Amino acid sequence: MLASMGALALGGLRCAPAMAAPLHMRTIPATGEALPAIGMGSWITFNVGEDPALRAERTKVLEAFFARGGTFIDSSPMYGSSEAVIGHCLDALDRPPTFAATKVWTWLTMNGPDQMETSRGLWGVDRFDLMQIHNLLSWEGHLETLREDKAEGRIRYIGMTTSHGRRHDELEAIMESEALDFVQLTYNVADRWAEERLLPLAAERGIAVIVNRPFRGGGLFDALARFPLPGWADEIEAANWAQIFLKFIVSHPAVTCAIPATSRVDHMHENMGALTDALPDAGLRRRMIRDIEAL
Repeated sequence: MLASMGALALGGLRCAPAMAAPLHMRTIPATGEALPAIGMGSWITFNVGEDPALRAERTKVLEAFFARGGTFIDSSPMYGSSEAVIGHCLDALDRPPTFAATKVWTWLTMNGPDQMETSRGLWGVDRFDLMQIHNLLSWEGHLETLREDKAEGRIRYIGMTTSHGRRHDELEAIMESEALDFVQLTYNVADRWAEERLLPLAAERGIAVIVNRPFRGGGLFDALARFPLPGWADEIEAANWAQIFLKFIVSHPAVTCAIPATSRVDHMHENMGALTDALPDAGLRRRMIRDIEAL
């Protein structure tokens, strides 16, 4: 499931119109492989069970994601039926080039291999590009398993996740002591704790960074959607608040990929609009923080 923009460009006529503008790509430090800076999360939004109408809607959401240049999809066994729904959608779309990322989430290390095998079956993949330990759960034992799986070719990259700004001290200690390819953490214009130590440490250690909760679980829209876009939105060619929030995140030099989640095609197009055009420089980032905090 190797992410390849060359393969994506050849993947079908439906992708061609959206591929004209250069995409913001980031490299995975461990290998130099390129990833689009905007990916897709699936918490809640893809947990729709067997409902055929809802599955058809999610297929359209995913089709829009691929058409706008996306490849990175993130899920977890914790997310209900999301993995099964993702597998269904990928089949319906004839398996476009996908960077498949999920997690192991079980207290018992001995259950990890079976859970990951189940995830492979649900997604319909032979191997995952990225396997992450969800919220550091039983991480010592799972990390040993993941290293064995990587050596045997069942996964390509190893990662560790946290969310909601929790357990940063423990994640920092793991990043300092263990060889990781990826970490996943919460970061957005309102929640910037990761800037203090985790993002600089990731850059120093050569660890790719996935950003979850880029919209603060929708809270940023609740707080700001009633306000007109600031004047500087034109400087970064942001047409809506979603693009402002995402461009702030992916303009940080340590961030590899942000993974907003949505159940709507129009919102997917808004999100993926952040994958092209200008990004804020350091000075504008400071202004964005100041102005948004003042609203």
